[in-house]
Amino acid sequence: MEEKKNLHVLWTTGEKDVAIRMVFQYLMNAKANGWWDEINLVIWGPSAKLSAEDAEIQEEIQMCLDSGITVQACKACSDSYGVTKQIMRLGVNVRMMGESFTEYLQGPDTVVTF
Repeated sequence: MEEKKNLHVLWTTGEKDVAIRMVFQYLMNAKANGWWDEINLVIWGPSAKLSAEDAEIQEEIQMCLDSGITVQACKACSDSYGVTKQIMRLGVNVRMMGESFTEYLQGPDTVVTF
């Protein structure tokens, strides 16, 4: 039996250009082409603030969710920017991520950061 190939993308940058041209472009292509069995986007740090404040980024997040990509956000990060409620309204699972992310790093899945 072939092992599942899962991807966790840690998105930390608050730079919109990187988000649009790298993070979301790759995620949507990876999903559309079946490159991974499961894809999980983790919003961490400055990307939480950008997600809460930018309508175009919010549309990209919605497209990810609609396509079946899991989207999570670090609660400690979103709390530090005062945007937890805004992120939750997007349909993102906001929770403490330190322990889970450590498990991603130590486990068999692939982790990439932007």
